[in-house]
Amino acid sequence: MRRLAACFSACLALLSSPAGAATSEDEQFWLNLTAMGSIKDELVYFAEIQPRIGDGMSRVDQSLFRGALGWKLSPTMTVYQGYAHVVVPIEGGKDINEERSFQQLSWTLGKPWGGELSSRTRLEQRWRSNGDDMGWRLREMLRYEKPLKPGSDAVNALVYAEGFAALNDTDWGARSGFDQLRSFVGAEIGLPGASTLEVGYLNQLVNQRAGNTRVNHVASVTLFFRH
Repeated sequence: MRRLAACFSACLALLSSPAGAATSEDEQFWLNLTAMGSIKDELVYFAEIQPRIGDGMSRVDQSLFRGALGWKLSPTMTVYQGYAHVVVPIEGGKDINEERSFQQLSWTLGKPWGGELSSRTRLEQRWRSNGDDMGWRLREMLRYEKPLKPGSDAVNALVYAEGFAALNDTDWGARSGFDQLRSFVGAEIGLPGASTLEVGYLNQLVNQRAGNTRVNHVASVTLFFRH
């Protein structure tokens, strides 16, 4: 329930922004290729590549490379330590690079209404090439999936929401408080083995400087290679 309250708090923070704040919008395409599995016994890993195409789907807006090692505490709970490298291309200028260390807790909360409810909590430490400060950010995702056909996992309805909160100010632009909210609706499709394909619409609300808001309408495709 604490995690659900955190997501609701993020929504309220967004709605309480000044009435005169400007809103900009963009159409984007995000592709996520993730490999994950067991290394030995309870030791697990994941590694992902994410190109994000923005500006009306006309150019690469961001490229993200992320990996982590984890330890299964139980069949329903895993902790991770990871690292990410993010490249933000700047037209006519020098690219901005961001480095992130993160700690993550992933666990299955239960199986309500014939589906599965899970949580992902991630704490990030962030450094950027256009500043000297380290930024702290907390992320909380609640995810729910349910088979469209009882007794079959071939196709699942999938929804999730992820709230982001910056925990401090930095000289490169982070401001403490609500950072962004991502909301997704789509489907999870089973592939040979344990791999899956997720396709759907993602709405990204980003709190920018001076109270302005950016809304990205994202066609999202995620391919999980599991072994």
